[in-house]
Amino acid sequence: MSTRRHWLKLLLLLPLLVSGHAFGGTYLNRVAMLIAQSSRECEYLRRRVNDKDLALLVHSVSKARLDAASRMNVPKEVVNVHPHLLLMLENYERAAFSATEGQAEKFLIYQVRAREEEQILRGVLKQLRFSLPEY
Repeated sequence: MSTRRHWLKLLLLLPLLVSGHAFGGTYLNRVAMLIAQSSRECEYLRRRVNDKDLALLVHSVSKARLDAASRMNVPKEVVNVHPHLLLMLENYERAAFSATEGQAEKFLIYQVRAREEEQILRGVLKQLRFSLPEY
């Protein structure tokens, strides 16, 4: 009987394990990609902040990334995380826009704000006992 109960408990827990994996495999993967790409592009642009054509390209891509993130399906488990993702992406977009305008100081301010939002996002995820996958 003990073995039978063990298997029954395992079968009852299986949907929870599968839904947790599916959740982590979709939303968190997308968030990790958005963070990594935004951060890399902004860092690349920082070293070339006076390259207007590069700034225009990064700005265009960052606007598209922000738009895509704003339309993402957000699981209820992490609904408190998503606003920080949007704020982070918005700050990266503003940083790139500042570079298109030749405003290097504003660029740096928005880049720092974006990094701060990323840290808040990671902190909220940690409180919820989630973490971002490696990208």
